[in-house]
Amino acid sequence: MKKPLWTLAVSICTVALVGGCSSGSAPSATSSAAAPAVKSDTPATESKTPAKKDVTLTYIASQGWIKDTEMQLAKKFESETGIRIDYQIIPADQYFNVLKTKLNAKEGPDLFGGQSGKSEISLNYNVEKNAVDLSDQEWTKREDKLSLEQLSLNGKVYALTIWDTGNSFVVVYNKKIYEKLGINVPKTYEELKQASMKIKQAGITPIYEPIADGWHHVLWFAEPGPRYDEATPNLYNDLNANKKKFVDDPSMKTSLTQMKEMYDLGFFGDNTFSDTGADTANKLASGKYAMSLSTQSTPSDVTKINPELKAEDFGFFPIPLADNQFYYINPGGPSKFVYSGSKHIEEAKQYLAFLAKPENLQYMVDNDKTVSNLNFSGLKDKYTDEQKKLFAAYPKRGTDLQDYVNYVNPQWMDMGKDLVAMFSKSMEPIDVLKSIDKRRADMAGVAKDPAWAK
Repeated sequence: MKKPLWTLAVSICTVALVGGCSSGSAPSATSSAAAPAVKSDTPATESKTPAKKDVTLTYIASQGWIKDTEMQLAKKFESETGIRIDYQIIPADQYFNVLKTKLNAKEGPDLFGGQSGKSEISLNYNVEKNAVDLSDQEWTKREDKLSLEQLSLNGKVYALTIWDTGNSFVVVYNKKIYEKLGINVPKTYEELKQASMKIKQAGITPIYEPIADGWHHVLWFAEPGPRYDEATPNLYNDLNANKKKFVDDPSMKTSLTQMKEMYDLGFFGDNTFSDTGADTANKLASGKYAMSLSTQSTPSDVTKINPELKAEDFGFFPIPLADNQFYYINPGGPSKFVYSGSKHIEEAKQYLAFLAKPENLQYMVDNDKTVSNLNFSGLKDKYTDEQKKLFAAYPKRGTDLQDYVNYVNPQWMDMGKDLVAMFSKSMEPIDVLKSIDKRRADMAGVAKDPAWAK
């Protein structure tokens, strides 16, 4: 599951543009950011303004996918067109079941959110049946090609991804704690282990890991995928061609074994099974935790909670499991699909085209503190000095496991359950890999993948 979903709401929250939901990180319709001035597409020589439409588009999405900036833009869109957007936000742990139920019942909303990825959009959403072909839309010429690939089947584009795809989850560490204890940035797992032991001996929990969300801890295994592909050349392609299995790969087994050791040594603290991502900034701000696998915008959240800390007091490094030194890239993310059964397909396309205008994309970059850049050409980024140091220190780039290897992302939450079972000693690392292989085979069978039919 890509970069998503810090906040877990306790009930379904319907967000209308006139009202707003204050639960967790759900976007609010009363954001302090002003709606941007958007140029009209109507030529100045025309004397008539196009008639507004009395249409409401229903749009369901998982908690955390709809930002304040999009809601502000939706207000501007409504003022220009008369088309309203009724956002219905579903808790992360319920979202995919709700979406599948609606799609299977042929009662989909006008727009629905979903993760990108070829196997994801094919198996989970059956986009060739349930979504509209958007290949002819102008914005496809400006969107990052890697992002488009994750949204395409048989040469057709089925969704719009607007996401900070380069803002990978990395280990955010407290420089002050590191400096006080004389710790250098870990380049290997052994160095991370020794650093964590030293931190723990100082009475500080080494890593804040929110396992309760169900998805976050899977990142530790999946993000270092480029390292696995490096250690076993052509692994990604061989996995997609069904020439290799997860269970046969030594680097994957090493990574899981190291994760289990981190848990067994208490590096995640005593409450990791009940900890949630929504509390990450608070925990780092307390000074009682030295690190967390988090987004690169987290330090700015920490400083608002604890003014004694500055954003530059935190640095970044990639997950070093299996001695990974790649800066892993996630070209996909939460995406916007138009439901094929909608009565307002053209209006839904119009909304996506509006969001994808360069000036509106730049507005999102400029006014969303969690975004440093977006996956479209021609935008001005706002990378911090620490991010620039990160990029310079880790020049090797590679696509993470779930965005390249088929039939991984759709089983993300199940992988999370397997890892919990591994931490609880009811599964071994080898069992986790076997479980992943079985689900991949099952999904490939449903998809009638020829590589599994041999």
